[in-house]
Amino acid sequence: MVQVEGIWLKEALSSCPDASACDRQLVVVLLAVVLYFSYHNREVSLRKEFEAQQGKIESVYDTMWKTLKQEAEVTEQYRKAFERIYPELIAGRYSGDNSQLMKFIHEANPNFDVKLYDKLMQVIESQRAYFASAQQRILDIIREHDTLRESLPSSWFVGSQVGV
Repeated sequence: MVQVEGIWLKEALSSCPDASACDRQLVVVLLAVVLYFSYHNREVSLRKEFEAQQGKIESVYDTMWKTLKQEAEVTEQYRKAFERIYPELIAGRYSGDNSQLMKFIHEANPNFDVKLYDKLMQVIESQRAYFASAQQRILDIIREHDTLRESLPSSWFVGSQVGV
């Protein structure tokens, strides 16, 4: 015996007055079964996609922070190196020993360049855009899942499922 939404197939078919009525009832029952499986499978698919997208967001977030930390660390090391030699550069400029100053500048000058900060800002913008895209996708999945649970006729079959 097959049960569909509380109706036993055998009982449904046993109440048929004639063969054509039985055929119609069978078609309705089979349609209900097909719709149930279709909507149920779509709901399961959206739930799994949501879970996968959550994992992707965590990965994107982790990658974003590692990339930013790496870029910022390079920039921070560069800034610290420049701060370390800058006072000596200024002090050497005003002392009488210019040959020592030139040697020191040649050995230690990191050629401070603000392009590193520009690169850091570009990395931040690109990572932020990628993270926002992943966030938008999960919002789309939630919307699609809620629509499936709340619209007719799918709500008859999966309306009792908990939202993602």
